[in-house]
Amino acid sequence: MFEFVGRDLKRLLGVEGQGRVSHAAAHREGLTGGDTALLELMDLRLLTNEARAADVAAGRIGCKDRAVRLLEAAVVWREVARRTGDAAALRKGAAQAEAAARLADAERKPDLVCAARCEQAVLAMLGAELFGDEGLHAAANATLSLAKTTHGPHAALAASLLAAVDGRMALSENDIDRALAAAQAFETPLAILAGERGAKAGGARLQLAEQRAARIDLLLACAVHLKDRALVEVALAESRTALAALDPDFEPLTWSRLELLRAEALARLGDYDGELSMIADAVEAATQALEPLDPGHSPLDWARAQASLGEALQAMGEATTSERCFEQAVTCYDRATHIVKVQPALTLRAAVANNRALSLARCAELTADLAVLDAAELAFKAELAEQPGARDPAGWAVAQMNLARLYEARVEITGRDDGRLDRAATALAVAFDVFAELGLRSLTDMAAQGLQRISQANAA
Repeated sequence: MFEFVGRDLKRLLGVEGQGRVSHAAAHREGLTGGDTALLELMDLRLLTNEARAADVAAGRIGCKDRAVRLLEAAVVWREVARRTGDAAALRKGAAQAEAAARLADAERKPDLVCAARCEQAVLAMLGAELFGDEGLHAAANATLSLAKTTHGPHAALAASLLAAVDGRMALSENDIDRALAAAQAFETPLAILAGERGAKAGGARLQLAEQRAARIDLLLACAVHLKDRALVEVALAESRTALAALDPDFEPLTWSRLELLRAEALARLGDYDGELSMIADAVEAATQALEPLDPGHSPLDWARAQASLGEALQAMGEATTSERCFEQAVTCYDRATHIVKVQPALTLRAAVANNRALSLARCAELTADLAVLDAAELAFKAELAEQPGARDPAGWAVAQMNLARLYEARVEITGRDDGRLDRAATALAVAFDVFAELGLRSLTDMAAQGLQRISQANAA
């Protein structure tokens, strides 16, 4: 699937129509010759070598257009970080982008300065996504505020990125109106990016697809907060539009990321409407998203797809009360855990651990198997011990709430309370306080309902 053929092989080798080596390819290191569209076709080993070659090209004495070479290196290191969750690769990319911006500014090249600042912002946003550091969103916002005044070819990209950052910051502050305004702010820059000359070229096409994915992700996040079916439908329609412009044979990673967003939208609609067929479509979409992926090509994308398939199977299990679906979900989470355990700081690791434990708990409830319940309880406690509440208070509180549900499940199965209901009440009370402080209304309501349930059980 990842073999280079025909036209793409010629582009890779820098061969022009007359069989000559192009000037652009002649003086650059690496395989791509600066063509970012070809990065998706490289496995992780080749990609890492390409990043090192880009560093060599940027550091060579007498290098022409050094700022451009530095920016190219930043892009490749960013791709390494996206696929691996490696903080060192992320730092290398950020350093190269910063050096490119500084050098371009000294050379009075405003368009190149804007491109470098956009890359700095993308790297910061990726760091926030991977590690849950909201301070990186603030850093990206500050960088983009300098770039948004530019009227060159990168102005639309800067505006789109600024909308994405503003939306994420608004969600973290529970300001849904502002987040919706940010989603609306995407429309003009996306239209410009789609209408620009060369928008169908590989790099520009991927850039447009990534910005569409950012808007879809923001719409789905808003829909979850508001339980708004219409927003999910908009996100689903936009995911289909974005997917239609891509080919999984040549853009496997971007296509897969968008297909996972489509799967999430289908699962949300199935949950809201009680439609089992839509949840089944979500499972199928998540399965399709896995097809072009390989752990050796992009470990983190593969793990994220496994986690998404697990979530879809969980939704199917809830809709059908089938322990088989939950067992399959646990298998998906186990596969994802095998990848993410080497990077303990990843937010994906906590999400996978929580969902795995919750799936085990549902299996125990459906089968009355206490051994499964013991395994789920240990998994939650281990995750709570490894992830202090100060780093991700919302995630920590969710784990507390789920642990309380395990305590309840044991009492329901055995008919005996050995103090677990009191422990459940303590965990729910702590979760309630955290959710209330963060302004997470739906989660606060869930914790309150759990406390009420415990109170009724104690009174019975």
